[in-house]
Amino acid sequence: MSGPRKVFEFLKAASIAHAQWDYEVSMSILKNRKKLLIIFLLTLPILLVGVLEAADLVGGKHAYAPAHYSTTIFMVSIAIGLAAGLITGCIGAGGGFIITPALMAAGVKGILAVGTDLFHIFAKAIMGTAVHKKLGNVSVKLAIAFLVGSGIGTFIGGAINKGLYNTDPILSDAFISIVYSVLLGFLGFYALIDFMRSRRQAGPVDVHGGGGSSTPSMAVKLQKVKIPPMISFDEDFVPGGKKISGGIIAVGGMVVGIMAAIMGVGGGFVTFPMFVYIFGVSSMTTVGTDILQIIFTAGLAAVGQYAIYGYVFYTLAMGMLIGSLLGIQVGALTTKVVKGIHIRGFYAVSIIAGFLNRAATLPKKFTELKVLNVPDGISKTIQLIGDYAFWIVVAMFGAWIFAKFFGNLRLLREEE
Repeated sequence: MSGPRKVFEFLKAASIAHAQWDYEVSMSILKNRKKLLIIFLLTLPILLVGVLEAADLVGGKHAYAPAHYSTTIFMVSIAIGLAAGLITGCIGAGGGFIITPALMAAGVKGILAVGTDLFHIFAKAIMGTAVHKKLGNVSVKLAIAFLVGSGIGTFIGGAINKGLYNTDPILSDAFISIVYSVLLGFLGFYALIDFMRSRRQAGPVDVHGGGGSSTPSMAVKLQKVKIPPMISFDEDFVPGGKKISGGIIAVGGMVVGIMAAIMGVGGGFVTFPMFVYIFGVSSMTTVGTDILQIIFTAGLAAVGQYAIYGYVFYTLAMGMLIGSLLGIQVGALTTKVVKGIHIRGFYAVSIIAGFLNRAATLPKKFTELKVLNVPDGISKTIQLIGDYAFWIVVAMFGAWIFAKFFGNLRLLREEE
């Protein structure tokens, strides 16, 4: 398997793992009336006093705010959460990747979009902790080593984002857009190639993208590195267990923490494939450790690097939480009445739409930074095309899912 192909499989597995976590946490919240009541009570003041007043009351900074405050942008945040939830629930991957780009496309500055996305993930993780029953599979030593690294990583990633913003807000937006353009472009086009190759085959996206019982070659090499402290794990699955250097685990955690703080996706999206494919940890141990690390990594990044500096727009976080809960449930139910090949196609298209949206902003950003000299009319037209392409794809996907859902409502009720 070629190098780029391996990277694609790694990122696809990461995207699917994050979606699985999102689905489980969301279902935990939806099945608990007390948690739903808490969300309603937190949202009620926003709806009563308006987004402007609510943002002022919770300490939103005008300097880091979107271009405008209004009830409209709060409703847009619900729509963004809904779209991400539909993609997560129906496709089983990719929904979390569009939130920050979608917020930026709606007029939110990049650093605020990242902080708000992280806070939304942290709030969902805290409220959905009923999934802690899986934490029995956690290797405490692995978790501690990983969290030490991820904690350091969040400070590095946060410092990068804040430093760029303090230097020039345009530079900050351009940097975040470049990061998402590279990630979504690579993942999206490889997903499209993967879809074209398998279009004659029917079936849903492969959950977790593999990760069998055999230890990957990369993991075997890393487990032979004897740098203390050595950590034992998987004693319940392998006679005598396995061992790996705590320093290697911490370095992996640092990478996750940096990515979480820079991109705003919580870091959980790469933890699963990193543990399984690179460290050689069993899937059972990885799931529990991943749930634990998301709470701490997202929380430390959201609060320690963004919220205390005013880079979180709380009202939008609540809007996205509401929308995603609805979207995930509808999307998950709809998978029962749609073809797997269609799901694979929409996965590729939605990721590419996010890529086009962020890439289309770069000519204007680079011109403003005096790196390029693209005429104002051309750069604005390119950005407008990117915006329209993104929102049209998202709207078409949402309309298709809801049409399938309501068109098969009777069948879905009978199955329930």
